[in-house]
Amino acid sequence: MRCLVTGATGYVGGRLAPRLLAEGHTVRCLARHAGRLRDVPWAADAEIAEADLRAPETLPAAFDGVDVAYYLVHSLGQAGFAKADREAAANFAAAARGAGVRRIVYLGGPEPAAADRAESPHLRSRAEVGRILLASGVPTAVLRAAVIIGSGSASFEMLRYLTERLPVMLTPRWVRSRVQPVAVRDVLRYLAGCATLPPEVNRAFDIGGPDVLTFEAMMQRYAYVAGLRRRVVVRVRPLTPALSSYWVGLVTPVPNAIARPLVESLTHESVAHEHDIARYVPDPPGGLTGFDDAVRLALAKVRDAAVETRWSTASVPNAPAEPLPSDPGWAGGTAYTDVRTRAVDAPPAALWRVIEGVGGEHGWYSFPLAWAVRGWLDRLVGGVGLRRGRRDPHHLRVGEALDFWRVEEIEPGRLLRLRAEMRLPGRAWLEMRAEPADGGRSRYVQRAVFLPRGLAGHAYWSSVAPFHAVVFGGMARNIARGAERVAARS
Repeated sequence: MRCLVTGATGYVGGRLAPRLLAEGHTVRCLARHAGRLRDVPWAADAEIAEADLRAPETLPAAFDGVDVAYYLVHSLGQAGFAKADREAAANFAAAARGAGVRRIVYLGGPEPAAADRAESPHLRSRAEVGRILLASGVPTAVLRAAVIIGSGSASFEMLRYLTERLPVMLTPRWVRSRVQPVAVRDVLRYLAGCATLPPEVNRAFDIGGPDVLTFEAMMQRYAYVAGLRRRVVVRVRPLTPALSSYWVGLVTPVPNAIARPLVESLTHESVAHEHDIARYVPDPPGGLTGFDDAVRLALAKVRDAAVETRWSTASVPNAPAEPLPSDPGWAGGTAYTDVRTRAVDAPPAALWRVIEGVGGEHGWYSFPLAWAVRGWLDRLVGGVGLRRGRRDPHHLRVGEALDFWRVEEIEPGRLLRLRAEMRLPGRAWLEMRAEPADGGRSRYVQRAVFLPRGLAGHAYWSSVAPFHAVVFGGMARNIARGAERVAARS
């Protein structure tokens, strides 16, 4: 089956396209700028059509030969988003009808009650798009989801940042509105399953997970899953949705233009009124994903310490709840980094010898007193300190202790990644790379990553950041010099 996916550069579309490919479908992605999809891992397996939903003359070629067309775009965050979405949906519908598309699938939001529509232009617009597509003459499935739980989802990111950064929260009345969140993996399952709906199905379906919670309850349960203390919540009546959106924008990196419509959509209940979709796309054998499990999946990369997808495009996450490199810069939680690079007048082999010799009796190549004090402080609070040393003075292996680090990954001659086992309000890694350079020389790349836990984690990073120039800067400089001395002796 040939599927057209709009919004492939976005949160849901970027996860749906590879899923459809994995299920054996032919996938064509519609994008205004094809270059934005050039480096995604599945780009070579998909067709890329450069077109603009606001320019109808560009659409016929993109829709040619398509069986199922997914509408996964919206203009949230832009001025006049309702008008833009109205025009885009009408053009999409006309192009699908003209090309003989057999099915349209649209992911929208919950249908607001008549009394609530004025309070949420965002949901009102999403509902309008659904009606345009249902009236297109092409059989359409509209999936109405409330809060989607997965790293990169704007609603989830707002929940994540508020909970992690505020142990005490002054909250408005809307935190008591009931919401039925749904895991992104279940959303993708429904979207993919709708490709094979019978042709007579032309309707909207409510989709949601097994839990109905208030936003306040979601914050408390997020805190529990993330290992944070229970949050203190104080409700403040004067906080209107408009004021709340500015407060969210101040506390979190979610742009205010996105935060405001999201907050407005939370002022009324968003609970599924039916589960008819199960007649066509049955629930999985183990049931739909509960809220706590969905949060665990969204945080899985942090738990497993495989942090590359949060601060590098070198690898691709295996689960849709995890971060993707294409997600917005404010998605995926806070990851503080300190990156140092040095040109080294020595071959990579000499640089690697110095990298692999780090720690233990060799020390950490910079400010020995600072490292010693850090080790003493760690022991004072019950940590391991620097007393473990290292097993072998020259060679390391995955899983062994190295002072107050643990060797997490080794690519001989190229990469050493250490995971911190000192007492910290968060998780930390230190990565050292030896990269080849022109003329037989090499390049040293050092990257420290810290994922804070709660407000204490952010405060910790702020307190130690001023010393990084001395500690991490000196480390990079001395490792490079050490490699040059090794090369000179060889």
